Amino acid sequence: MALHDQRKQYQEARRLLASFHDRYGDEITFIPGGYFAPMYAAREDIRKTMHTALGVVSRMVGGGYRPECVVAGFMDAANQQDLARDEGIHVCQGQIWSQHGIDHGDGDGGICYPYYPSREHYLKPAQGVADFIDCVCLDGWTCDFLAARREGFQGGFNSRMGVGPIETVGDLGQAVGRNEMMATTAIHFDRGVELNGFGWVTAIWEVSIGHDDDLTYWLQAARERWPDTQAMTEGAFGLEWRRHHPNNGGLNYRFEEKGSGAPGSEKDLQIEWFMNRKFRLALLRNWVTKSPYMAIDFTRYDVKAEEPRDLRREWSLMNVLNQKGTRSQDVPRRLGQFDPADQRLIYAEYPSLRAFA
Repeated sequence: MALHDQRKQYQEARRLLASFHDRYGDEITFIPGGYFAPMYAAREDIRKTMHTALGVVSRMVGGGYRPECVVAGFMDAANQQDLARDEGIHVCQGQIWSQHGIDHGDGDGGICYPYYPSREHYLKPAQGVADFIDCVCLDGWTCDFLAARREGFQGGFNSRMGVGPIETVGDLGQAVGRNEMMATTAIHFDRGVELNGFGWVTAIWEVSIGHDDDLTYWLQAARERWPDTQAMTEGAFGLEWRRHHPNNGGLNYRFEEKGSGAPGSEKDLQIEWFMNRKFRLALLRNWVTKSPYMAIDFTRYDVKAEEPRDLRREWSLMNVLNQKGTRSQDVPRRLGQFDPADQRLIYAEYPSLRAFA
């Protein structure tokens, strides 16, 4: 309807969007399926819809315009490959990190920073040339890592709490909510920059719901606290990352967080994430009582993965241990309790973790 409706208000909306691109450089793109397209349509139907819609967007904006990124919620591997190969688009907001039990679409198991997806599964980083897709897959909603370890609204907490004001200010009020938005941003812009060399925070939300003042507050506060912050589209960011990284060989993301004190982000808990091409691993402990680190997630990417072939809600990638605790095997454990092969894989990448066995 947004692309085709000929009523006056729709025509004016399309002209207004095009003017935003001309005046501010805003990206005008397409959201297939209104997020989670693979839940509702077959891969070939999605491919045809995106091809048609992207053509309409180009004609609407004019001047040979082509969006640099598609916003998808999550998108299957085959269609991310088609975006790169057939549409010349090499960035896709193609996964929602820690998405499970909320918003009617499940997709936990991926990496929250950029990666090239495998042809086997959109949440699996490509392991080599044979399964490589030249489309940078990005998260769309940066979350508090402690809140995000939960299943949906487990315990009365919102697992999507983090940068987005809908889940923070909308749920917690302005003072607590804005503090949580900044605390989540700081995970990436303070310690995250020390660990990874760069920090990236992404916030997709429907401004029609409101929170314009919170968006303004967050951007201004971020610029004041971190003056070198750049506000850019996901497409521009993904292409910049792609210029520096031709493949997944150098992936080694680290994150550390102590709770902010907001509901669901317990102040006495500390979580550490390790994400690379071969696996992701999360360790959790009570830093006040100095309890031992317990692994709450160990997802291997070096083993076979397969996406659903039919239409369904569940599109997660779970194998050894998953943070959501939805399966009987998802019980926190010490690293020394993993199978020997899993321990060898972990310690080969992070020898210092032997101390936490």
